[in-house]
Amino acid sequence: MPTASTRPLPSLTDDNAFYWTSGADGRLRFQKCADCASYRHPPGPVCPWCRSRNAAIEAVSGQAVVCSFTVNHRFDCPGLVTPYVIAEVALAEDRRIRLTTNIIDSDPERLRIGQSVEVVFEHIEDVWLPLFRPVGQPDATAELPDDEIPPERFAEYVRPMVRTTKFEDAVALTGVGMSEIGRRLMVPPLALTVQACEAAVADAGLTFADIDGLATYPGAGGEAGGFGEGGVNALEAVLGIRPTWHNGGAETFGPGGSVISAMLAVAAGLARHVLCFRTLWQSSHTELVRQGRIADAATGRTASWIVPYGATSAAHTLAQGAQRHFHRYGTTRETLGWIALNQRANAALNPTAIYRTPMTMDDYLGARPITTPFGLYDCDVPCDGAVAVIVSARDAVDDLPKRPVLVEAVGTQIIERVLRDQSTLTHEPQVLGQAAHLWSRTTLRPGDVDVAQLYDGFTYNCLSWIEALGFCGIGEAKDFLDGGTNIGRSGVVPINTHGGQLSHGRTHGMGLFHEAVTQLRGEAGERQVRNAHVAVVSAGGLTPSGVVLLRTE
Repeated sequence: MPTASTRPLPSLTDDNAFYWTSGADGRLRFQKCADCASYRHPPGPVCPWCRSRNAAIEAVSGQAVVCSFTVNHRFDCPGLVTPYVIAEVALAEDRRIRLTTNIIDSDPERLRIGQSVEVVFEHIEDVWLPLFRPVGQPDATAELPDDEIPPERFAEYVRPMVRTTKFEDAVALTGVGMSEIGRRLMVPPLALTVQACEAAVADAGLTFADIDGLATYPGAGGEAGGFGEGGVNALEAVLGIRPTWHNGGAETFGPGGSVISAMLAVAAGLARHVLCFRTLWQSSHTELVRQGRIADAATGRTASWIVPYGATSAAHTLAQGAQRHFHRYGTTRETLGWIALNQRANAALNPTAIYRTPMTMDDYLGARPITTPFGLYDCDVPCDGAVAVIVSARDAVDDLPKRPVLVEAVGTQIIERVLRDQSTLTHEPQVLGQAAHLWSRTTLRPGDVDVAQLYDGFTYNCLSWIEALGFCGIGEAKDFLDGGTNIGRSGVVPINTHGGQLSHGRTHGMGLFHEAVTQLRGEAGERQVRNAHVAVVSAGGLTPSGVVLLRTE
């Protein structure tokens, strides 16, 4: 008899029902291309390998190998009792096919990458949920699936510039602004947005009458859970701006991608001064849910392939990438710890940072676990706050009071698969390709960078960007980060000089732009890096991301 539904269940559709119900006879099934004989997952109308439309549904052995896993301790999910194991497993018949699942009947302390597993089904209502259990002992010699494109070879797949002139030469960053940043401010999010926008406009020496473009992330409809204030529509209405160009959405160049979008619009002549903004009020939202004053998100059926397994956070995907990096390159928790300690040391010099108390490696290692290998200090700080950045036409900045920050290059190309559990195994997805694309658009090199503001929603995000951007070789972060001196303010490449999202607060990439401009202007006070003329800013990952190289004149 099926059990009653407690955990989130997948929505059954004509396209996916064969998968979610195939366990009725104990056989796991996938789409298989009738022309190239490749399996594919998730199912789709076209084979991603040969683009054939001819496909059949075929049962497989149900044998797989563990690619990576994380033991969730922190995030609650209905129907699952913490700690529970979330894993990616690769299909025995085709190692390119990876599934998110739960590993059951296993001691998490003994589970290893390379463990052979077999499918078992849990019947819940009208769904047979494919779970996996270990078979035999972990085999250190097991053939593990590898990335379709090895991390060292992403640059080979970068498309060449379509013309010799660059749109980057036509734009500049002229203003930055930040609202109050804090925990549980209990301030309406739109009020925070206005505060940051007013500060940015004043910083640029403009008025709201000069603003003819608006850009944000994630825009209207994407603000659930404290992730926005209502987007362009809300801000336009309250400020009375009548933009000639506007943009808002989540499928852009990362959470700070509104800035790159604005650069394109300005270079194309659609606007001369675009106000880009990003607001979060997650800290207050969580408190209001706790008080019962607003409703939390519904937990019904889901279109996701990973949520039914309790993989409800980006942390679960990234933690598995970190585990795989540990497995392949010998990285350790201490490696990640040096990133957390660096950000905290920088935050101590920043009066707007949320966490400024000194932290030791013992503090870091002793913090409560979140989802292995991440502990509390591997995770950024949910907060309330807004950041705004103004992108202007290069020929419109001569009369402005402050020195403009120029744009040298951007990196935006998608090279790997976007889907979280189908993408790069060892590094954060959507980092290696965008970094390689950046360096194809400039003659500057990593050694020319004076300060780096790298997305650090988790310590592992930052590690991935460090290697992707070439500040050390692929797999060499363990040695590069050891001791933390190379990324300190007087090191090889000072990183996240304002404290990053790990200590300053989760501003989703826009705070990184704010700090880069502040450093290049020489306005960072105690945390100022001497002779900072070139800065790199990365914005996100997992979703398509972007990276920008900025410079002074």
